[in-house]
Amino acid sequence: MAAPPDVLTAPSTGQQTRPDIEPELSSTIHRVLVAVFVAAPLLALFAAAPFAWGWGLGWHDIVLAFGFYVVSGLGISAGFHRYFTHSSFKAKRPLRLALAVAGSLAFEGPVLSWVADHRRHHKYSDREGDPHSPWRFGNDWKALSKGLVFAHMGWLFEGNRTSQEKFCPDLLADSGIRRVSNWFMAYAAASLLLPALAGGLWSMSLRGALTALFWAGFVRVALLQHVTWSINSICHTFGKEEFATRDKARNVSWLAIASFGESWHNLHHADPTCARHGVLKGQIDIAARLIWFFEKLGWAHDVRWPDGQRLSAKRAGQGGRPLGSMTRNPAATIPDSAAG
Repeated sequence: MAAPPDVLTAPSTGQQTRPDIEPELSSTIHRVLVAVFVAAPLLALFAAAPFAWGWGLGWHDIVLAFGFYVVSGLGISAGFHRYFTHSSFKAKRPLRLALAVAGSLAFEGPVLSWVADHRRHHKYSDREGDPHSPWRFGNDWKALSKGLVFAHMGWLFEGNRTSQEKFCPDLLADSGIRRVSNWFMAYAAASLLLPALAGGLWSMSLRGALTALFWAGFVRVALLQHVTWSINSICHTFGKEEFATRDKARNVSWLAIASFGESWHNLHHADPTCARHGVLKGQIDIAARLIWFFEKLGWAHDVRWPDGQRLSAKRAGQGGRPLGSMTRNPAATIPDSAAG
């Protein structure tokens, strides 16, 4: 498997002096916190089968797990990613804060850190400076295997952090978003305690609270984390390239529903500010539908829907041929005459 031009082919060195990287005040504390936030949900995921066998999985737990997965997952996809990182649309103040809180429930870090890391990823995608490229160690199978593990979750344990002052000064200037970011630990705790409270009240039992904490709390968080991290690892290594990019971003269809459309990653890297990532026929993009819904309600405006002519020029291997199946919005299709 060939690496893209200028791809990382060896471990990075000397990053402490980079202007976009800041050393952690305590790398030990950083690693301990990351370990807790990663290991606890992961252990719950591993324990899920024997736990279900011994205790059973109630429909209350399924409903709560699904509900919290959708809220926190769309908070990441439509909120942290498409809105805060890429400004794919503009939102009224209540929606802006709601998206920040919803994304914080996903256990993936404060909004300021998440956005700074992802903007840095796009600036250096699959090159020196990318915080989580699977091509970091080279392009032979051993190096890529190591790189996949690093891109999936190993990068979280590094002692450096992306400079928020450099990559998200716009969000730092917003006191409300700073407050949500600073209160991340409280929202993370609520992400576990709210399902437990709901489960206990629904069943009027301690057992109901504990099973909801397990399934709708820890297991739900673990599943969502690994779906999100798969975009960094799997979607930069395997899949289809339907649009020309300068990196290895690919489309992985089997992750589309679980990731709310994030795994249509190839188009996203070809046109990062586009509000819809799955632009071809049959590409389900749940987050784009939610943004469309916000627009219809008047909560969002200036949405950057796909432009057929612009994206036709980015179509990989098509020589700029018009895209008859590309959509301008989640509900309409561009006919061949309009795309050309």
